[in-house]
Amino acid sequence: MTPKVAITPRQSPNYDERRAATVDMLVLHYTGMRSAKEALDRLVAPEAKVSAHYVVDEDGTIHSLVAETARAWHAGVSQWQGLADVNSRSVGIEIVNPGHEFGYRPFPEPQLQAVIRLCNGILSRHAIPACNVVGHSDVAPTRKEDPGELFPWERLKSYGIGLWPFSGDERADLDQAQVLDRLARYGYDVTEPRAAITAFQRHFRPQKVDGLADSETAGRILRLLSAI
Repeated sequence: MTPKVAITPRQSPNYDERRAATVDMLVLHYTGMRSAKEALDRLVAPEAKVSAHYVVDEDGTIHSLVAETARAWHAGVSQWQGLADVNSRSVGIEIVNPGHEFGYRPFPEPQLQAVIRLCNGILSRHAIPACNVVGHSDVAPTRKEDPGELFPWERLKSYGIGLWPFSGDERADLDQAQVLDRLARYGYDVTEPRAAITAFQRHFRPQKVDGLADSETAGRILRLLSAI
């Protein structure tokens, strides 16, 4: 059981109506800015034209920026399972972290506890399949790398959030075309093969992110497909 966390409302003007009938995705990001204040100020600035439903600070404080009933502008040009308007079908969470550009670092424990609690609440309100709990890099593999290889997806799975290939040394003999076929079945846009493989590894094989369709990558995607 994670402790209760503070929820601080801070309205962003950057939203519009959803164009999808239901919410079936949860997208996690890192802010990729030098400070929480800088990120929050940008997410509520009208000229920035970006937002998220929630921001989770490093101390565990949750900022609510956009109502879940509205379409926040967090995913940009993105795609999942062949559908492009990810914003319309998702709830977006920005997790405060400087990111790869400004000093990427592990996510603090109070922040992770808040993320877990927030995600569980969202999943209780929306019918989101486990395979649709994704990172920004999963839906925009050629543009993004957040929340990155330090984000503990395996831990989230232990709280019922998303999927993780739990078994040990999973390997399979697939060539790159076969790996890409399985990645596309899972949801990835594989137009740029190396970018798609890299995004998958960043999420599901963070110990080695090299964009190569090796036997361990193949084994992990097969394991995940068997779980959906």
